[in-house]
Amino acid sequence: MGLQQVKPHAEIEEIWPRDGRIRLVGRIHGLPRDDAAGDWRLVLTRRAHADRRLRYDARLKGDRFESELPIDDLAAPDYAAVEEWDIHLTDGRAQLRAGRHLDDIRGKKKILVYPEQRTGNLGVRPYYTVKDNLSLECRPGGAA
Repeated sequence: MGLQQVKPHAEIEEIWPRDGRIRLVGRIHGLPRDDAAGDWRLVLTRRAHADRRLRYDARLKGDRFESELPIDDLAAPDYAAVEEWDIHLTDGRAQLRAGRHLDDIRGKKKILVYPEQRTGNLGVRPYYTVKDNLSLECRPGGAA
């Protein structure tokens, strides 16, 4: 079976959840090389409140990127039982969803489990969605 056509995205290659931070390493996939230049930022969007966004610098070298975020920034007083943050990489023109689509592993949501970190009374962990995109899950009180 051949590779399916995959739209431009931020292909995640490494996830490092530790020491109160989440570090992401990957590469920009599907954009012409000239379009991958410029100032890129990692953007987290709170799914239940799309107007709530967090932005972090992303370091680029060629098409490879690296960024990290402190989990303390994810704390909010109005959390439901589970809150999710979607992750994108943007240069202000293109907005690329972060995910892992080029590795032949489908259904990562049920296969790959990352450790939870705690900040105050909040448990935070990266996870893959049913579409193999990367998001963050936050649970007040931690995992059930």
